[in-house]
Amino acid sequence: MEDILLEINHLKSSFFTGKGVVPAVDDVSIRIPKGKIVGIVGESGCGKSMTARSIMNLLKYPGKVVDGEILLEGRDLTKLSEKEVKKLRGSEISMIFQEPMTSLNPVVKVGKQVREAIIVHQKVSKDEAKKKVLEAFEQVGISEPEKRYECYPHELSGGLRQRVMIAMAMVCRPKLMIADEPTTALDVTIEAQILKLIKKLCEDTGMSCLLISHNLGVIAQMCDYVYVMYAGKIVEQGDVFTIFEHPLHPYTKGLLASVIRLDALPDRLPTIPGIVPNLMHLPEGCAFCGRCSSAEDMCRTKRPELYQAGEEHMVRCFLTGTKEAAHE
Repeated sequence: MEDILLEINHLKSSFFTGKGVVPAVDDVSIRIPKGKIVGIVGESGCGKSMTARSIMNLLKYPGKVVDGEILLEGRDLTKLSEKEVKKLRGSEISMIFQEPMTSLNPVVKVGKQVREAIIVHQKVSKDEAKKKVLEAFEQVGISEPEKRYECYPHELSGGLRQRVMIAMAMVCRPKLMIADEPTTALDVTIEAQILKLIKKLCEDTGMSCLLISHNLGVIAQMCDYVYVMYAGKIVEQGDVFTIFEHPLHPYTKGLLASVIRLDALPDRLPTIPGIVPNLMHLPEGCAFCGRCSSAEDMCRTKRPELYQAGEEHMVRCFLTGTKEAAHE
């Protein structure tokens, strides 16, 4: 039995708009073991980033966590005050965002920004904090750390800015790092370097990581466990080998079929027809039924639960769940 660092139980986060309630995260449960990398994969608009922001308590009006538990070593983060959450951010849970240029303050030198993150959480002098920043810069592969310390964000390349963000995220040795599409704006060479760095930091420090991506190649390379998300719900989950070798949900199969293989280039790239449905107007049955070539009448009228498909493998599909569960 693995030691669980973060346990999310039946999380529901919604946006309250003038047109109605948008269930962005709908009854999601996720477990992140200590020292492991767990991935959430899915198309844009499936609820991946909203799950991460719910964990960090970064949902702002009209967004709100409306139900569920987010347990960090037994402490329910949804019950903490804003002051307690601010103390926890950076020290125990940190986050790397998609685009560092919008996350870093453009008028403050990057070294000072990382230094302030240390001073907020640790009782150290500015000189001690600067020393820790330079050590962190070296650890994340930033050359000439003294020189980079004095740079403004616009003076650095995209890859260096993302390394600064990683340094800021890990400098206080958090227990969990959330990486939300950390390589979206980077070219493939820099992407590989950043991913390798994140994996090495987890291995060296024992830190856990929640990696959010739409890129299945990244998930396969990085993760121990995978959660496939669609229309605010988890539709399949399991260890990385099971999900990639024996996918069961039609959505997971569609995502995998869309990945280009260099040893078997198709004449036409496979795609999943249609788009993610409007969360305010979900179909009566399975949310994926309108895009699924295997959908049956039951799929259009009933919403499937997560069924046990293996020891750690679960799937939200009538066609691959147990017959008894499907016809309850």
